[in-house]
Amino acid sequence: MKEVNVLVTGAAGQIGYALLTRLASGETFGPDVKVNLNLVEVPQVVSRLEGSRMELEDCGFNTLGTVKNFSDMNEASGDVDWALLVGSIPRGITINGKKIEERGDLLKINGGILLNKEKL
Repeated sequence: MKEVNVLVTGAAGQIGYALLTRLASGETFGPDVKVNLNLVEVPQVVSRLEGSRMELEDCGFNTLGTVKNFSDMNEASGDVDWALLVGSIPRGITINGKKIEERGDLLKINGGILLNKEKL
């Protein structure tokens, strides 16, 4: 069986979570491709990924390979074939006393998360 390694950022968020079963079930890459998942979240919520990992394993998908949880983007992205970068900070939240509304601020923060430069 062919294998594909997929990285998903924001895997504990609503969009990331919704993608996981589609990736693991064979719906995305086909029934003859084993999917290994590297799930990435910011350190504050990486523990939530453990429940997602257990749910995926409980589904018994024939196409699900390994599921690994990470808070470090560099560590998670070592040997991936596909990277789905869906996690981000939403507009309107307050970080360090500043309400984040401007697109430039969002890009700076979200880009920094993916590069592990911005610590929340």
